[in-house]
Amino acid sequence: MNLNKSIEELHELLINNKITSNELVEESLKKSKEIEAKCNAFVTIIDNPKKSVISDNLLSGIPFGVKDNYSTKGILSTGSSNTLKDYVPFFSATAVLKLEEAGAVMVNKTAMDEFGMGGSGTTCHTGAVKNPWNLNRMCGGSSAGSAAAVASGVYPFALGSDTGDSIRKPAAYCGIVGYKPTYGMISRYGLFPFASSLDTCGCLTRSVKDAAIVVDAMKGLDEKDLTTWDSSKINLYNSLNGNVKGKKLFYIKELANIESYKNPNEELIKHLDNFHKTLNILKDMDVEIEEVSIDTNLLNALPSVYTCISSAEATSNMSNLTGIIFGPRGEGETVEEMMKDHRTKGFSPLIKRRFIIGSYILQKENQERYFVNALRVRRLIVDTIKDLFKKYDALIMPVGSGIAPYLDDDNDMIDNKETRVLEEHLQIGNFGGFPSITIPNGFINNMPVGINITGNCYDDANVLNIAYALENKMEYKNQIAKEGLNE
Repeated sequence: MNLNKSIEELHELLINNKITSNELVEESLKKSKEIEAKCNAFVTIIDNPKKSVISDNLLSGIPFGVKDNYSTKGILSTGSSNTLKDYVPFFSATAVLKLEEAGAVMVNKTAMDEFGMGGSGTTCHTGAVKNPWNLNRMCGGSSAGSAAAVASGVYPFALGSDTGDSIRKPAAYCGIVGYKPTYGMISRYGLFPFASSLDTCGCLTRSVKDAAIVVDAMKGLDEKDLTTWDSSKINLYNSLNGNVKGKKLFYIKELANIESYKNPNEELIKHLDNFHKTLNILKDMDVEIEEVSIDTNLLNALPSVYTCISSAEATSNMSNLTGIIFGPRGEGETVEEMMKDHRTKGFSPLIKRRFIIGSYILQKENQERYFVNALRVRRLIVDTIKDLFKKYDALIMPVGSGIAPYLDDDNDMIDNKETRVLEEHLQIGNFGGFPSITIPNGFINNMPVGINITGNCYDDANVLNIAYALENKMEYKNQIAKEGLNE
């Protein structure tokens, strides 16, 4: 399998004429169909993708996947929702165009939780996505299909989007790398909006270096997205030197120490033990690690603040999904009846629940109590973390409370109060727009787990270099899922 290799390795094969782009694409399409049958990872497989000319660009000729909430000209783009099940856009997202300009070849659109509003990968309109390490378990969400495909060796990278942890948690559950850059580093033009102040474009790969290569190609100012900023002086790929001597990292004591949990299960005990063993690897590299205490009232507010802000923004952003402008037309005698029928039949129960919450929060009489207060607490959280970044280079934390749940668990309904904040702390990265990357951190019961590094805004090169140095001291770079290991 050629596609098990890194981007650099594939580029060497291509420029030395040891393999052609067409052969790579054909291999990727064949693998796509195999993984679709096992994992249900795709909405669309593109049987006749665009041709590519091999150039000096590392991405030229290399196949990749695109999460189905990115607009792709002439190619079905559903957001994994029945409300857009037949929607074919007339334009492509800026991020997709930049990759195609670099010579990369899009071969499929990956399945996702409907409009990105889920953490399980089970609310796709095409059905649940299965974890390639264990087909009975979830991939996490919402970038479930992208994670499953990259972990299975369909291609070396795929696009994801991250509003709460939608790139980084699926990466951990599937044993790969998930990178959410600083907010605005990559244009969101053409990304279906969920919560605009939190949404971030990013990628899933099997190594930190590959993530750097991909984001270098996608980043940059875009007049169509006024939240983008000038990152032209940042070269992530060239900044990877592995030198982390003297760096200072911190972790949150209340979340990452087993003593904080009254009734920890065996999985949580192993997960946090694994995390602290990895911290010792960094200490051996002359990295300083300190535990920091953060007010538990602030930490416990994380999930509620996220729910308030994301639901309110989603309700506003998706008010255009009426079935009148685009999407399947609803039934009814009046426009109002047609819109009601379209939205009632088209959205899953999870989405409708989020919209109800968002509409309630945005009612005039509720805005101050819920939405405005959520924004205030968000600011308190961000200010707390930014103050810590004045002293420390990055925050390092375990991802979630363990391995991927089983598919018969409803991940959005699980209410384990003791570990809820540990499950959702990656939202801090979205609240502050911070760069954040998850890399593999070993296994528990033959299933992968991850570790996350988050840094200050615009400090992406430093965050990736820390992850790169740590990755090189472990054995999980470029790993491919052992399919059906625990079926």
